[in-house]
Amino acid sequence: MSAPLWTPEEVLAATGARAVGAFRAVTGVSIDTRTLEAGDLFFAIKGDVHDGHGFVRDALAKGAAAAVVSEERAAKFEGAGPLLVAPDVLDAMRRLGIAARRRSAAKTVAVTGSVGKTGTKEALRLGFERLGKSHAAVASYNNHWGVPLTLARMPPDTAFGVFEIGMNHAGEIEPLTRMVRPHVAVVTTVEPVHIEFFRSILAIADAKGEVFCGLEPGGTAVINRDNAQFERVKAHALASAAGRILSFGEHEGADVHAERIILKPDQSIVEARVLGTPLIYRVGAPGRHVAMNSLSVLAAVKAVGGDFALAAQALADLKPPEGRGERTVLRAPGGDFLLIDEAFNANPASMRAALANLGVTDPAPGGRRVAVLGDMLELGPDGAAHHRDLAEAVEANSEIVFAAGPLMDNLVRALPPERRGGYAGSAAELEATVLANVRAGDVVMVKGSKGILVSRIVKALKERYGEVAGRAAAKG
Repeated sequence: MSAPLWTPEEVLAATGARAVGAFRAVTGVSIDTRTLEAGDLFFAIKGDVHDGHGFVRDALAKGAAAAVVSEERAAKFEGAGPLLVAPDVLDAMRRLGIAARRRSAAKTVAVTGSVGKTGTKEALRLGFERLGKSHAAVASYNNHWGVPLTLARMPPDTAFGVFEIGMNHAGEIEPLTRMVRPHVAVVTTVEPVHIEFFRSILAIADAKGEVFCGLEPGGTAVINRDNAQFERVKAHALASAAGRILSFGEHEGADVHAERIILKPDQSIVEARVLGTPLIYRVGAPGRHVAMNSLSVLAAVKAVGGDFALAAQALADLKPPEGRGERTVLRAPGGDFLLIDEAFNANPASMRAALANLGVTDPAPGGRRVAVLGDMLELGPDGAAHHRDLAEAVEANSEIVFAAGPLMDNLVRALPPERRGGYAGSAAELEATVLANVRAGDVVMVKGSKGILVSRIVKALKERYGEVAGRAAAKG
């Protein structure tokens, strides 16, 4: 029998909570009863939509080892099962996460950046799994509750831990990286994302540079050499406890240098030099930006003394997750079409990357490259211009465009009439038009900011046109 994740004594010492009723050893940590498993410690945190206290009884009924509840709400659950009572539930989870990091001998990596955090986190996880027992967030758990939750779930015998750290505002990354205390901190890129909340892109670079504040003394900063903000981010690394800076990119001066990238519809081949050592490897997910970020994986592995060639082999297994390039073959009247789901979120850089991926994916005979686009949010007063500026990339990579949202009207007006498939003020209003206009042979890419809800169009396409079982999702 494997050792528990946490003993009752360890949980109490770490969280400072008081126990109401005896509880057994903890085998997992949860904040969501939909995925909770028997033996999990359930933290009833208050989120943006739901308060976890409303699900405490469900958690205990499903076999939670105990539920962590707030002092002011504890009396409501008397007799429901074992409880841990704390002044602040989220703070108790933070404490457990910090304790997990304190007891761990794992080499830890923190990754942030305006674009590509989650994909790079997954690539890092794959690479490190070839080298030893690895631990990473199951999804984009990169905020004030996601990072401590991922830490609290880290088994004590983990060899490598990978943590994604995100932000919308200045000052949000620093406390998270100080929890993680990474041996390696990666910045994928700096772009005008969430710029509505910043004075300039320089301020975004400064916010991303906070990731180096938590570096273990002598740790390594990994920075995109091709990015325009390289020197600004590097300055933050130099001001930190970093003992080494490694750069990556196509720039000739990059420590991990891409000499050639061969882009294919469903993958890329990378010819690189890692501190002078030549290496050729395959990346299983498509896109130049994915291939570029794979270089940061090699840098991180090299930084902790791992076998970067072995880690590179694992990248052939990288697959784009739901909402970030996932490819599904669907059945249309008269044949099949390919759906590329990029609906998780959007900004100018990621939108151009998604359009470029669409451009290298060939439709079947009679089909078209179809872009279904929703507003890019949080771009501030230049939002309209950022949308208009997509016109060249849209025309170069698609034959027809369907667009949703007030800002996307600026793009539609900048396109020639023959490219305009349909426009609506919302994704809900656009949905029926898209469903009625896809056809056999098409490659349909859907992308927009989370708040514009273009994900509902992805869902509607999958429901209307069922997935073709056994068909590979690559075309071209």
